This record gives sequence, C-alpha cells and structure tokens, in this order.
Amino acid sequence: MSTGSGTASMPYDTPTIDDVRDAVQRLPPLAVRTPFVRSSWLSELLGADVFLKLEMVQETGSFKIRGAANAIALLRTRQPNVTHVVTASAGNHGQGIALVARRAGLKARVYVPASAPAAKRDSLRRLGAEVIETATYEDAEVEAHAAAHRSEGVYVPPYNDPDVIAGAGTAALEMVDAVPDLDTIIVPLGGGGLLAGSAIVAKSGRHPIKVIGVEAEASPVFTTALAAGHIVSVDVRPTLADGLAGNLEPGSQTFEIVRALTDDVVAVDEAAIARAMQGLVHFDRLVVEGAGAVGVAALLATRIKDGLTSQRIGVILSDRNVDSSVLTKVLADFSVG
Repeated sequence: MSTGSGTASMPYDTPTIDDVRDAVQRLPPLAVRTPFVRSSWLSELLGADVFLKLEMVQETGSFKIRGAANAIALLRTRQPNVTHVVTASAGNHGQGIALVARRAGLKARVYVPASAPAAKRDSLRRLGAEVIETATYEDAEVEAHAAAHRSEGVYVPPYNDPDVIAGAGTAALEMVDAVPDLDTIIVPLGGGGLLAGSAIVAKSGRHPIKVIGVEAEASPVFTTALAAGHIVSVDVRPTLADGLAGNLEPGSQTFEIVRALTDDVVAVDEAAIARAMQGLVHFDRLVVEGAGAVGVAALLATRIKDGLTSQRIGVILSDRNVDSSVLTKVLADFSVG
C-alpha cells in the first residue's frame, strides 16, 4: 500500500533528524553500533546489493534498547527524582526498559500479554523487572497506563513517544553513515516506532531514501489504518512475528509519521516469515525472531522484489528473542531449494 509522497505536514511534536542525532550521544554503553553487512544470498536472489542491519546483537537481543536508553536518559534529566518506570511490551521493549532502569538504579514494572514468548518473559525477570501478565497486548497498554495514573511509576511508551522514536531512528542513521548511497530501507513494523524513526532519517538527506514498512498479515494494523485514513482496531491472530502483534494505541503519532514519510507498507504471511527465518539461519547463519525477519520475508515476495533490482537495499533485522522450541520447529520444515 502506497502511503503518500512523503511531503505531508507533520504533527507538531514529531521528532526531527536533530533529535535522532542527539540521541546517539545518550545510547552508549547500553546500546551499541551494530554491524551492517552484505548478504550474498539475498543479493544474488534479487540482483541487488542487500545489506542487513544486525540489531539482534544488542545486549537485549533487540533494537528496542535504543529507544529505552534515550527515553530514560531524558526522563532522568527532566524528572531527576523518578524512582519507578512502567511500560507495556510484547517483550523486547520491556527488556530494554528493564536493563536501562536497572543500570540507572530505577525499578521497572512491565505489563506483557500472556502470549509473549517464555524467552522474553524469563529475560525480563532476570533483568530485575516486575512482570505482570495480561490477556492481550491491548490490555497490557491499558493496565500500564492505569498504573502510571496511580503514580506507581512513570510510563515509558514502547513506540508512541518522540524520545523512543528518536532513539530507534539511530539504527537507520548508522545504516546511512555506513552505506551513504542506499536506495531503500526495509523496516519491521509493529507499533511504528522503528519505522517512524527510520523514515525521519531516510527523508532528511539530499537524496531521499525509499522506506518500506513490513508488518505481519496476522496483525494488519497499519495496512488497515492507512486504507481507512485513521487508526482502527483489527483482529490480531497468532503469528511468528509476535513482537509486531497488537493494535495501535489510539492517537499514536507513529501513524501520522508513517503515513507522511513512508513510501509503502506491506504485509507478509506466516509462510514467508518462516522462509525468511530459515534462510537467515541457513545462508547467513543468523538467528532472528519472526518480527525481525519480516523485512527479509518481504524481499522473498514478488510484490516488492521486482522493483528492487540493481538497488542498494538496507534491511533491519530488529530482534532475535525467539523461543528455542519455535525456532526448532521452523528450521525442521526447511529444505534447500
């Protein structure tokens, strides 16, 4: 789905490229500059130069540490007496918050849906967070907001926050620094924080870079909202890309940024996600969870692949936190060719 020309007016509080650049200074040592490597397999398949941004090598296994580090650093500057933070998470943002909070001497409570993988819930507890399970992701957001309203902690959003968006955008900034002549960036899409931050970076240079967001067909939040022209609630089904599953918070600024600055948003099915996870292990020796593999899944789909020949393409592999039982099942179904 085409989202527009990238020239629409933006919300007043939208983070800017300067906010992303400023965030870079706040991330170390919690978030590191990750490798951006060429994939011979994908490059040969597409007749293009395909580079993979390895965000899954972050300490928490996810790009989410970037937004968490930036947001909490700024929170402590603005509210130096803060002692507790709360958030809602499918698992990866919560781990980022838990690690950053622990290093900052803060207490963290994370509300997660019961469907969150055990690997993510266990990691949250190891990082010292109080973990509260809810029926759905939407319930997790509601309960986290309620806890903040009861003054049980400052709410740090997983995506709908300019500081979180700016922090996430630092991954794309590193990509552009490493390969300045990128033509296209392909980004996993759940709540939209990573895509929004990436789009702000991609559209800030003299040579605007095409930006494509990729979500799971099982949670078609953005494709549905963009078609409707506003945020709507969708039925969310189980998916390998559990980190992308869940409805958008009403009024999320990520929707307006995505609508204004991205060139396309596509949805991929479960079979494509599984093939991407399999290919990344078999050909690139990279373990990536379903949410992190959707960009590669999109490259395996004819719909966008045919328009990318001879381009220089950057794909963000956002996360690695997949349960071993799920990974074993996905890989057991793989056959070369």
